[in-house]
Amino acid sequence: MGFKDDLQKEVAAIFRAQWEERDGTVVPSDDSLNLGNDAVKLDATVLYADLADSTTLVDNHSASFAAEIYKTFLHCAAKIIRSEGGIITAYDGDRIMAVYIGDSKNTSAVRSAMKINYAVQYIINPATQVQYSSNKYILQHVVGIDTSELFVSKTGVRGANDLVWVGRAANYAAKLATLPETYATYITQEIYNNIHQSVKISEGRPMWESVSWNTFDNRTIYRSTWRWSID
Repeated sequence: MGFKDDLQKEVAAIFRAQWEERDGTVVPSDDSLNLGNDAVKLDATVLYADLADSTTLVDNHSASFAAEIYKTFLHCAAKIIRSEGGIITAYDGDRIMAVYIGDSKNTSAVRSAMKINYAVQYIINPATQVQYSSNKYILQHVVGIDTSELFVSKTGVRGANDLVWVGRAANYAAKLATLPETYATYITQEIYNNIHQSVKISEGRPMWESVSWNTFDNRTIYRSTWRWSID
């Protein structure tokens, strides 16, 4: 059988096979799903944290400096996500994806975003200026968050596979993370309607501004520059 025949056989088999679906109560891992049409359905909140304009960073600075920026940003984001109960599901170059489940998933994700903003402004950028006083680079980032049902399956081939997260939250959170870095956090209306007052109002002041998502489908989304202090 030739290579083309092998691909045709596998594609046809995927389309013919019946799906085995089950409701999940935990975020699935690689070893909890097989490469067949096996899936877990999950009500979850997805967070994407993305470095802004990393192309300019790579083009205008040394590879070692860019790598240090990547590493510090992703390290702080990952530690914050875990401290808030999020599960890291992927690193993709200069961004990180995380999934939150449970009754407080939306609030935990939003608080994570605010803590990441704090870490960027009060930990990473000051440390960069101390180490590289002649370098004027300022790290900027964007976090996008949405919530929905997710359909989680394993994709790839044996020895080189990963989980694929199919559902609105994964798609929208990734799109929100590409919006202008003038605001650090963007969330959907579904998130805003289901977060605790502690991440919505501060001393009577609103922490969010509603806007039309005019680069997508004009739905209402919310944006914020607020931070959550890290002790």
